[in-house]
Amino acid sequence: MLEENSLPRWHIYPDQEQISTHLAAAITRMAAEAIALRGAFHLVVAGGNTPRATYARLPSMGRDWQRWHIYHGDERCLPPEDPERNSLMLAQTWLSQVPIPGAQIHTIPAEAGASEAARRYAAILPAQRFDLVLLGLGEDGHTASLFPGHDWGQEKSSSPTLSILDAAKAPPQRVSLSAWRLRHTHALFFLACGSGKQDAIASWLRGENIPAAVVGRGADVWLDKAAWPESLPK
Repeated sequence: MLEENSLPRWHIYPDQEQISTHLAAAITRMAAEAIALRGAFHLVVAGGNTPRATYARLPSMGRDWQRWHIYHGDERCLPPEDPERNSLMLAQTWLSQVPIPGAQIHTIPAEAGASEAARRYAAILPAQRFDLVLLGLGEDGHTASLFPGHDWGQEKSSSPTLSILDAAKAPPQRVSLSAWRLRHTHALFFLACGSGKQDAIASWLRGENIPAAVVGRGADVWLDKAAWPESLPK
């Protein structure tokens, strides 16, 4: 369980291929542990291209798919068939290949617009903690669709979902789980690859108030050598 003021744990691998192998193994191990302890595995997935290789490894490694429940950390307000939709990437890479019941794959209905989709998605989120939340890291330090300079929903009184109408990256309308809801989990993983993430990692290490650092207290951060700031020892 996450500790409010604990430091993140940094796991540095030579390249993205090794990260994806180890991360997929960690996800399936945590699924087995959650199913043994609680009878189900509730996983929040990250979007974007970085976790694609990890998801591609899961069909051959996972077990007990009927006990998996999938949620999205965020989604872009685009049509379901748009190639930029996180849900489409996930279906093509992983979910179409495994027998997770459709009722347990909880896609954000972002095509309804940010405000309506956020309202609907809040109603289906589980009351209990997630078992694992997987997040990415943007070059500006954003995570999910929580961007610098915006309200991240850090208080427990905040809504579990946020409608984003003016995101710093296109498309401007998005839906995101709030910071407190992302942290309402037994375990939290971040994934960051490539030299473009060095500045964000450096800001995190300096304790700056960026979304990833706020959400990621006590998290496990998986990154390749290219993402680690060059000025710091690996």
